[in-house]
Formats: sequence, C-alpha cells, structure tokens
Amino acid sequence: MMTLARRLGRFGLLFGGALVLLAAVLIGIDVLLRKFFETSIGGADELAGYALAIGTSWSLGAALLDRAHIRIDSLYGHFPRGLRLGLDFAGVALFVGFFGMVGWRGWTVVEQSWVSSSRSHTALATPTVIPQFIWVLGLAVLVLLGCALFVHAVLLIAGGESGAAARAISTRSATEEAEQELRLLKGRRSDGAVS
Repeated sequence: MMTLARRLGRFGLLFGGALVLLAAVLIGIDVLLRKFFETSIGGADELAGYALAIGTSWSLGAALLDRAHIRIDSLYGHFPRGLRLGLDFAGVALFVGFFGMVGWRGWTVVEQSWVSSSRSHTALATPTVIPQFIWVLGLAVLVLLGCALFVHAVLLIAGGESGAAARAISTRSATEEAEQELRLLKGRRSDGAVS
C-alpha cells in the first residue's frame, strides 16, 4: 500500500515541480520580451497562477509522506513517546480533515464553474473548470495519501511496531535532519561530487 502511495506522491511532486518550473520559464520569457521587444505573452501571469496552485496541491502529498511538513514542536520533544505518537495521529487526522474540507469546497466551485461555463476575465478567457479541476484532483490525491499514511501507521501500531509508526507519521527531529544531511554529504563524497 505504501509503495503505491509513495509512487503516487512522487508523481505528484514531479508533476507539480514541472508546472512551477514551466511557469518560471514562461514568466522569464515574458519579462525578456517586455524588456527587449516591448511585447508580452498575454496571460503569462494567469497561467503562472494556475501552475502555482496546481503544483502546490499535487506536491503536498509527497511532502506529507516524506515528513517534510513543518510543525511547531517546541514542547513536543519533551513529551513521553506515547503522547507524541497520539499527537502525531491527531496531527495527521486534522491535516487530512482540513484538506478534505478544502477539497470538498473546491469541488463545489468546480461544479459551479462547469454549470455556468465560467471563463477567466483575461485575454485568454480560460474555462476556469480546467485549472480548478486539476487543482482539486491534487487535493484529492493529498487526502488519499494522508488516509493511506494514517491506516499504515494504525496497522504498524496494531502489529506492535510503535517505533515504525512514529517514524512514519512524526515530524523529523533536528537530529534526524542532521543525520540525513550527513548521509547525503557522505554519499556525494563517495561519488566524487564533493572534494
């Protein structure tokens, strides 16, 4: 289950990153055209806005699975392990619930745009249902991945693997972050990338 979830998250991350990169290239070209040729790509800012929203929604799932979301955890590290794990479960549940509600409300906007054949008020006159649907689909993937992560952690707890459950859903500690950076640095050194 988690292998499939990680693949889906990785796809979302690559898709979202590619959209944001394309938006940056488009904006860069637009700036150069304005500077040197006194012309513009009409709607570049509109397309970049869509790309940012869609790219973010599709990338959030990978960030959740990689434990890359930032939580304020000043006291968290001082709590007993069981309480930390309970807070982690609550955090994932609230996170998924919040984005589930955002996605649900987003879907009502998609429906309304579809029914009213809504278009953007720009030169492109983009049918708004297209970017809205892709954005909501990204949120649906996030919620699906969050549910899979929650179920995975519950199954680990049921199997007596509370440590593995904590590693699946807790935030990375500063020590874990430092250890990961050291591993990456050692890997680069062994590959000859860093002298």
